[in-house]
Amino acid sequence: MDIGNRLPPDLLEFSQRIPAFAWNLIIIASAILIGLVTKFIITKLFRIYAQRKDTDYSILRSIIVNLGPAVAYFIPLFLFNLLSPLLRMNKLYYQPLDKTIEILLTISFAGLIVRSVRILEDYIYHTYDLNKVDNLKERKVRTQIQFIRKIIVVTIIFLTIAIILLSFESMRKIGTGLLTGVGIGGIIVGFAAQSSLGNLLAGFQIAFTQPIRIDDVLVVEGEWGRVEEITLTYVVLKIWDERRLILPINYFIQKPFQNWTRTSADILGTVFLYMDHTVPVDAIREEFERLIVKSPLWDKRVKVVQVTDVREHTIEIRVLMSASTSSNAFDLRCYIRENLITFIQKNFPGSLPRSRNELSNLGELEKYIQPATGA
Repeated sequence: MDIGNRLPPDLLEFSQRIPAFAWNLIIIASAILIGLVTKFIITKLFRIYAQRKDTDYSILRSIIVNLGPAVAYFIPLFLFNLLSPLLRMNKLYYQPLDKTIEILLTISFAGLIVRSVRILEDYIYHTYDLNKVDNLKERKVRTQIQFIRKIIVVTIIFLTIAIILLSFESMRKIGTGLLTGVGIGGIIVGFAAQSSLGNLLAGFQIAFTQPIRIDDVLVVEGEWGRVEEITLTYVVLKIWDERRLILPINYFIQKPFQNWTRTSADILGTVFLYMDHTVPVDAIREEFERLIVKSPLWDKRVKVVQVTDVREHTIEIRVLMSASTSSNAFDLRCYIRENLITFIQKNFPGSLPRSRNELSNLGELEKYIQPATGA
């Protein structure tokens, strides 16, 4: 290529003295060297931050962690794109090289934008920390941000692919020809992808109406767990025993489920005791009062002992208590149940459930019992 219009006279004269191969090698090596130096600096900074013991949020750390890898590739490509007009080569070879660099630079720039979105997400995650007792607002914002980020990333990817394809003249001609059939094509795609579009619309509805949020406690398909992830097409529920239940996102639009943290995490827990009719309910009530007052799991809202049913052989005693979260409620119920059973065993063993049989007409029965005789 002719670089006479791109270099100062002195530099042009110097470049003419160097063979074309060597000159091209200098241009390429310069871009790669600057890129490697940039990557080394970013990697070094990343290691320094990784060795720090504090885990406090830092905008600088977030920028380095998220933009570091993308910048390490973007800068050498950007420099090479700037220096490529200075290469001395035949147009037959230069044009494919220039097109390749242009495509790689577009992809790298799209990666920078995607990672920049991640920086914003990190900042919002820091501002709305989930590590609170009452984190309803935080869960609401995080659910929306997570869904919006996925939409933005998918949009960036599609736009990047479109920009790359439209950069080819042949693709633009094909696109012009396809415009005439876009109506029929749209109908066909709509029928073929109605399930995927339904999931996408369900995702929008969940993100903004929020029947579920990140970290919500749900009971779905008989399983208790927390919402771990909400994607564009499915929801991941982390079950209490570390299993994962994967459900399509439109499940939460079409089917009923329990959300224990919809408006708040406060919840009531119950313990049922089945005792003999002779059990002293007041003594159980006093022991329950003593146990629950000293438990840090109780949130000091509700504590009730009631006889809720009388059956043929037992009575049903319901112990009602409140807790700030469902996890605390479960642990509190176990604590109360264990200690009340132990209290009854030690103090009123005769009040445990038992069966009674009454014999009448003992006089008639004695006639059939033969007295024992000695040998």
